[in-house]
Amino acid sequence: MALPDPQRRYPVTLPDGTEHAGTVFLSQAIDHPAFEVGDYTYASDFDPPEDWANRLAPYLFPASAEKLRIGRFCQIAHGVRFITSSANHAMDGLTTYPFPIFQPDQMDGYQPDKRDTIIGHDVWLGYGAMVMPGANIGNGVIIGAGSVVRGTIPDYAIVTGNPGTVLRYRFSAQDIERLQHLRWWDWPTTHIVRAEKSLLSGDLSALATLRP
Repeated sequence: MALPDPQRRYPVTLPDGTEHAGTVFLSQAIDHPAFEVGDYTYASDFDPPEDWANRLAPYLFPASAEKLRIGRFCQIAHGVRFITSSANHAMDGLTTYPFPIFQPDQMDGYQPDKRDTIIGHDVWLGYGAMVMPGANIGNGVIIGAGSVVRGTIPDYAIVTGNPGTVLRYRFSAQDIERLQHLRWWDWPTTHIVRAEKSLLSGDLSALATLRP
């Protein structure tokens, strides 16, 4: 086993030798000042866009005050959207109508919500999931298809529904603590390659013996 080259835009090679354009490593497909993404994180789409940043986070603008940060080894299915803080309207007045955006002298710097959206490492976001402004999703989380996620999601939780709620945890509290301590996604690639069997089989004890 060998990890794919993280510098490849299209990491999936089909049996006929062609590159699968519907799956991209986002670090190679996105050049956006407010969109940060770690190595090996991929997104898939049945209608691959030219502009992946705009497809995934349509309200994240170059001048946005917030950041969208996604960790390493995440998996993002077709239809996932990140609704970032630039989409929010002010809600502390008598109206939510954004008058300043229509006035050039007031538009610059006007953004009522500036919270970052944070996605941890090894997160799987299922088909059509929607991540709302300011969400903070922990490591190892699974977001079910069609879920609408807001707030803080604990590490290794499985989230479903609208509003997204924790259905259960993937592992025991003790094992989650061990995984957080091991942080395999930060290991050198040679160690991750050696750990493939342990990672896929769920053998946490074996994984611990391979820690660099």
